[in-house]
Amino acid sequence: MKVPIGTVIKDVETGKVVADLSEPNQTELILKGGRGGRGNSHFKTSTRQAPRFAEDGEKGEEKEIILELKLLADVGLLGFPNVGKSTFLKAVTDAKPKIANYHFTTLEPNLGVVKTKNGDGFVIADIPGIIEGASEGVGLGIQFLRHVERTRLLLHFLDVSGQEGRNPVEDFYAINEELKKYSEKLSTRKQMIVANKIDILQDETLLKEVEKLAQKENLPIFQISAATAQGVQALIDYVANTLKTLPKEELVEVEDKVVYTLEEKQDQWTIKEEDGVYIVSGRAVERLMGRVNIEDNESMYYLQKSLKNMGIEEKLKQMGVCEGDTVILADWELEWYE
Repeated sequence: MKVPIGTVIKDVETGKVVADLSEPNQTELILKGGRGGRGNSHFKTSTRQAPRFAEDGEKGEEKEIILELKLLADVGLLGFPNVGKSTFLKAVTDAKPKIANYHFTTLEPNLGVVKTKNGDGFVIADIPGIIEGASEGVGLGIQFLRHVERTRLLLHFLDVSGQEGRNPVEDFYAINEELKKYSEKLSTRKQMIVANKIDILQDETLLKEVEKLAQKENLPIFQISAATAQGVQALIDYVANTLKTLPKEELVEVEDKVVYTLEEKQDQWTIKEEDGVYIVSGRAVERLMGRVNIEDNESMYYLQKSLKNMGIEEKLKQMGVCEGDTVILADWELEWYE
């Protein structure tokens, strides 16, 4: 099944990541299918010209999984709703996000490519506005927080115009608290403060408070107007140079990676005795019983021969199995006879 680059596959039962599809043409085997059966012609011999039995195919594995898409971007735009992230994205890339003067204009992440003067570029992701409680599903919730995980650098947009009646310093700490609740690793991602909407600044008090915040947290700060492009080029140049110093690390760790092969191991079986009943289990036994037609005499002869070749018959005799005893093979309950 083809999936977009950036898809993470999780096991529903354990919650663990089993595959991170972040490379072009990457292929992963998540569930192992059963081997195909063999037709009756496979069992044809010089003395058995027309065999009447065939092997059924084995059952494949079943597992419930989650496919979760995480955007692949170099830079993520953070901030409360309506702080100007979409306007900035439109100004510096060819992306065409919806822009309006109300909260939650952006309902899904938008990507844009910034082209620098040197001919290289980087990808920006405009993440929908994150609010308090987002890590617990409030507002647009964690469905968009996960997209921030892939980014190497976060631009934290703060509205210093005062138009919304909000305190940008409080907003900064509120969003970072949500990042920390969602992922401890994400909370340590490199950030820069972007003081936006300086073109409509009503009072410099908020801007000065944000400058003190940047000094306190030891973060770079840029004063810009995304609407008029004031200060935008200087910010883009700084971001481009900063990205050159940040390695592209694997941001999602595969916790439960299983490498499947088609090699058969004849010793994959165990036998235990409970109250006179012999229970034979293991992958090799499941494969064998999946190939046997229990109602066909020739198929049962094949079963007996296979039990002998696998060493199961000898082991049962060593354990004291007698004629008439019950032997359980996988899901089948049979009576032993010599």
